[in-house]
Amino acid sequence: MRPTFDEMTDAGGAVRDHYRVYERWLQQQPRDVMMARREEAEVIFRRVGITFAVYGAKDEDGAGTERLIPFDLIPRVIPAAEWRELERGLRQRVTALNRFIHDVYHGQEILKAGVVPAEQVLHNTQFRREMMGVDVPGGVYSHIAGVDIVRAANADGSGAYYVLEDNLRVPSGVSYMLEDRKMMMRLFPELFARHRVAPVAHYPDLLLETLRAVAPAGVNEPTVVVLTPGMYNSAYFEHAFLAQQMGVELVEGQDLFVRDGFVYMRTTQGPRRVDVVYRRVDDDFLDPSAFRRDSTLGCAGLLEVYRKGNITLCNAIGTGVADDKSIYPYVPKMIEFYLGEAPILHNVPTYLCRESEDLKYVLDHLGELVVKEVHGAGGYGMLVGPAATAAEIADFRKVLEANPTNYIAQPTLSLSTCPTFVDAGIAPRHIDLRPFVLSGKSVQLVPGGLTRVALKEGSLVVNSSQGGGTKDTWVLEN
Repeated sequence: MRPTFDEMTDAGGAVRDHYRVYERWLQQQPRDVMMARREEAEVIFRRVGITFAVYGAKDEDGAGTERLIPFDLIPRVIPAAEWRELERGLRQRVTALNRFIHDVYHGQEILKAGVVPAEQVLHNTQFRREMMGVDVPGGVYSHIAGVDIVRAANADGSGAYYVLEDNLRVPSGVSYMLEDRKMMMRLFPELFARHRVAPVAHYPDLLLETLRAVAPAGVNEPTVVVLTPGMYNSAYFEHAFLAQQMGVELVEGQDLFVRDGFVYMRTTQGPRRVDVVYRRVDDDFLDPSAFRRDSTLGCAGLLEVYRKGNITLCNAIGTGVADDKSIYPYVPKMIEFYLGEAPILHNVPTYLCRESEDLKYVLDHLGELVVKEVHGAGGYGMLVGPAATAAEIADFRKVLEANPTNYIAQPTLSLSTCPTFVDAGIAPRHIDLRPFVLSGKSVQLVPGGLTRVALKEGSLVVNSSQGGGTKDTWVLEN
């Protein structure tokens, strides 16, 4: 088995160059001071209201529970040259994905060429026939993408980055990236005098610039809103936070209505036309007259206005067809097909359980693999073979055999570790990275992203819903 790549130290235990200044500082910090800082962070996060709802969890009174996402005091540090290569790969990947989505709703050239199996797209639950032939501003469908990246050790001990999945529908977590940075600057201002850390605070400005840039044709001063399912959604804090940071209205479906081919929001000064909706509501719930009839979260008639080009939805309806885990294995081929380039960032090798040979291999090696639902998210509905009991593997085998098309499998990568401040002291914990890529008139991103950390010793599941936490991500400027 390959060794685990540690972000701070090499295989011989020597501190990596980009961590040396920080590691010297860390060695000088008394444990009780670090504990006090962690407690201070928790108090501030609770006061600000940085929580997420836990679906299905109840407190002792039977009410739904909200929890803090644990914040770790030790940052993940990325050197400048490494980030530049990651940034190039992210721009390339998201550009190709947007080209793919446009293609499948128009000429379907990639399907005709046999590069991506047509049945995997046209029979995909995320494929929206209502979007066929619909032109969106700039051909951009996923304006905000959250790409999950992991690093694993090569045979020689060096680290290689891999894309684990593409989140193109309603990716979340950017508010934690921003709040983690504010917290680190508040708790440890001296560290930012010793390190040239690239800023991330301008993300809301870039987001608003991106949203305004894709307004319907002829709209010079677009009205932008953030559409939320409401305060009981697990990411409601983020919805409210981003609306406030951008200086735009936070609305729910009941605040919007359609009249004469346009969308309006109700205000105390009367109806106001809306031009761009940054929606945090899934496709199925956006328009009860077109999708789920029982939805109270959307706005009736919204799809028809959208098809006429009188409003922009970010991200576009139907974008989910490209972040389905059964489409993920074809992204490197998309890059070659649309851009004529070799992929800069690589996929994790993936077994498609709908293929009989792949299924046979997966069933024979369940104890070694990670098996995921193609539409799954949040760490649910998956099997981490090496961490599962014999009984759990046996139960999952039955589920997989009953519906193999619903699953993919991947080798169990030993995600890189980063020193983490836990109750027992400083210990390595597995991490991933979610940079946020904005696509409007150009493709841009702030340096870094959200580093998620699996706080349980040995765990590879970083999702907050499964007990994971977050770290500040430092991209050094030199």
